[in-house]
Amino acid sequence: MTMKKIGITGGIGSGKSYVSDIIKSMGFPVYHSDENAKSLMESNQEIKEGLLLLFGESIYEKGELNKKKLAELIFESPELREKVNAIVHPIVRADFAQWARNQSQEIVFNEAAILFETGAHTNFDAIILVIAPEAIRINRVMKRENCSRALVLKRIQSQWSDEQKSSLANFQIINDSVSPLLIQVEKVLEKISALNNLSSIIKTKSKLI
Repeated sequence: MTMKKIGITGGIGSGKSYVSDIIKSMGFPVYHSDENAKSLMESNQEIKEGLLLLFGESIYEKGELNKKKLAELIFESPELREKVNAIVHPIVRADFAQWARNQSQEIVFNEAAILFETGAHTNFDAIILVIAPEAIRINRVMKRENCSRALVLKRIQSQWSDEQKSSLANFQIINDSVSPLLIQVEKVLEKISALNNLSSIIKTKSKLI
């Protein structure tokens, strides 16, 4: 049976990582694109050479990426952000493809913040979009990263809106701390499982939480 690849996405502060953790706790393989991108920017020579060429030696300090400086630069400049994405994302996609080949499950998941913005959503069999009200998203990020409201808004504005994403997503999960999250996840997984006739497996795994 052909492996199904499912994308999980959502704007900053939407809680897509939390939803991904729920899915992982149910026994499904989840690849975290954003975390792996950070790791690859430190270890992959092709990425390092591209970033050094784009930003100069100061982007790495003693061999370590200056993440704060990079974040400031790309959120200030959409042009630079696109150039960094062009360097990093093809390597991350290749890494995910290799990771997926090593999985034994018939359904695998990929959590990524900007699947739609980069056009990567076309590589998946279905996309789960996690959404939350903007005020909640702002508060979550401010608390998590100890940063200003203005900085969070700038990061939100650098991504597509939920309205833009909703028209392209196959499934939607509301993570507003009010709507029952686990029930939503289970319902989405049951629908996805129909792609591979895995309903019984989904129900069994949901009982493990």
